Parts: sequence; structure tokens; C-alpha cells
Amino acid sequence: MTELIAIALPHERFQRSNSVAPSEHPNPLSPPLLMRPSPATLLCALLLLGAFAPVFVAAQQPITLNDVEKGLPDITADEPVAVEFSAKKAAQYLDRSALNWQKTKKCATCHTNLFYLAARPALSTILPDSGEVRSFYEDYRKVRWQKKGPTVAQGFWPIVVGTGLTLNDAQTTGKLSEVAREVLDIMWTVQREDGGWNWPDCDYAPMEIDDHYGVTIAALTVGIAPDGYAKTPQARAGLERLRKYFKNNPPKSLHHRAMLAWCSVRVDGIATEEQRNETLAELLALQLDDGGWSTSGFLTDWKGLARKDGRPLDTKTSDGYGTGLVIVIARELGLPAGDPRLRHGIDWLHSNQRESGKWFTRSPVNEARNLISNVGSAYAILALQACGEFPGGPLRIAQPASR
Repeated sequence: MTELIAIALPHERFQRSNSVAPSEHPNPLSPPLLMRPSPATLLCALLLLGAFAPVFVAAQQPITLNDVEKGLPDITADEPVAVEFSAKKAAQYLDRSALNWQKTKKCATCHTNLFYLAARPALSTILPDSGEVRSFYEDYRKVRWQKKGPTVAQGFWPIVVGTGLTLNDAQTTGKLSEVAREVLDIMWTVQREDGGWNWPDCDYAPMEIDDHYGVTIAALTVGIAPDGYAKTPQARAGLERLRKYFKNNPPKSLHHRAMLAWCSVRVDGIATEEQRNETLAELLALQLDDGGWSTSGFLTDWKGLARKDGRPLDTKTSDGYGTGLVIVIARELGLPAGDPRLRHGIDWLHSNQRESGKWFTRSPVNEARNLISNVGSAYAILALQACGEFPGGPLRIAQPASR
């Protein structure tokens, strides 16, 4: 009888022999027996497994703060495209970029670690994360704000921290954690009378340039928050003020309208179904021949927005942020995952990941170290998840929170 043995990962079994028919076994009613290797063959197999096991275990160890260097790495367009898509490399890149920012800048931010917390759980079965980014966000409430909380002038902090924690809750436990609830409650205490919040204006479109983006993120977060948070008295009162802000501050660009369309799926009274459909049609019409979308394409109708060097916005180069955002919003607005336009976009994501695991996005207007690539990479994962490539996800069609 031929002796066969498979050198495999610990969870795999030895191969069964095909050289013995079931009727030839001592008991034809029992399952076929596994091959019995000779002692020498078994010893060889165990030695090989012993050699490979540490590699397997090490590969599953999460990346931690101790594994990343201090100092922001360069994010450049000349990084080669990966030979093939790798979810594991995507997880590693998201971990390294978020932890690197945490170690270097020591702050929560919308362009790196906020949407990391939303997207990273989609890859938890591929590679576990260290939990250090989540803990860092929780410490805002548990440590930093114990003696003195944020002021109205710092209104953006509860939005960023609350959004990260809430979306992470939605992606993991499906329950709103106590710390996330407390941060969302704090968010309303620093809301201005006009319904908005103070948001960073670094002249970095589209995320850090005006208050409007922050207000849409707040609305989206409250609408997604589990356990009916949007129906609490403080949330209902805050959402009424928020609606007033949107009424008095119309969107300046397609990117503004896209964010309004997205959050209006979750909170009513922000945009009508007709407005959502018009915005979706505008977004889909900007799909490039290669299947992707350009972030700059969402900004061309923003009056007064221009590059400092005088060059026109690059609307003909697909990037991770634009492609991921459109697919996520399209799914949120009800477009099927099998829609040919979305499948073309998914194909672009599969074929345009860089060797490090990121999806590159150039700073669309003014130089910002191309940090938008980090949130763009998170959106890429959320887009893949929204189209069924990864399990779970809070980004599902939902009834909007009503008045």
C-alpha cells in the first residue's frame, strides 16, 4: 500500500489514500481509514511541521505600536502596483498607517485612523488587529477628557472620536458601547446654535476645508449608531439643529452632495429621494474607462476652489478614495452589488492595489502628503465588503432616523 502524507498547515489533515476501496477495509460500514505512515516518514513530517508552524503563527500575530517607526512615511504615486490583490497586505497597510500616525502625531484624525476603525473589522478573519487604535480612541473619553472635555472651538474632536468608536461598534459587536454613547452625547454639547460644529480648515479638500463635511459625518454616525441612539432625546434635538444647518448651508460641490445623499439614507429631512437619485447619477457618470473614479472629479463645481500652483484638477486618474467612496454610497443608496458599473469598479480595486497594500490617492488640491490614500484604502475595503467580498458590515440599507 502506497504511503502518502501531506505536509500542511496545522488545521489540515493527512490525505486519505485512494488506493484502497471501501470494501477492502476491515469494516465496510466504517469511514475509510487514514493512511498509516512509517515512523521515518512521520518523523520527517513532524520536523517539517515544526519548522513551518512558527512561520504560520508569526504571520497571524497583529502589528503593534512597537512594530512601527515614528515619523510619517512618504506616500508616493510611483509605488508599483501589486501583482495580485492581497487582503492580508491591505490589513497590514491599514494597521501600519494608523499606528504610525498614532505614534507620530498622537491624535485622532479623519484622514487616517477614523475610517480605519470602520474598515479594519472586515479583515479580522484575515489578520487580527492589536486593538491599540480602538483603545487610543477610547482614551479620549476615559483619560483625556476626564478633567476637561472639549469646547465648542474643539467641536470636531467628539465627531471624529465618536464616529470611529460607533462605526467600529457597528462592525464588531453590533451594539453601541457605553464609551461611544458617552462621546456622542458630548458631541451635542459642543454643537453650535446654527447646527454645525467647528471643523479643521487646513485647505485640504475634500475632508479638512469646511464645516460641512464634519456635519455630514456627524449625521451619518448618528444614523448608523446601533441600539436606536438617533431616537434619544439629545440626538433628536441635535438632529433638528443639524437639519437647520444643512438648510442654511447648501452644498458647494458634488462631494458635498454625495455626503448629503449618504447620510440622508440614515437620517431623514436632509435630502429627498429625487435628490439622492440625481446625485447618484452624477457620480456614476464620472466613472472612468478603467472602472475607477477620480476624487478630483467631485470637486470641479466648487467655486473658488483651485490649486495654489494654478494647474487644473486631475479628473482623469482613478484613485482609491474616489472609487471606494462611490461604490459605498451607491450600495447605500440601493444599487445592487451586481450592477456592471460597480463590478467594473470592484475590478479596478482588485487590479490597482499597491505593493504595500494601499490604494493610492493623490492630494486632490493642495499638497497634504497624499494622506488621503489612508482613508481611500479604508473606503476600498468598505467597498469590497459592501459588494460581498468580505463578510458583515454596518453599511447596509436602513430606514432613516425620523424626527
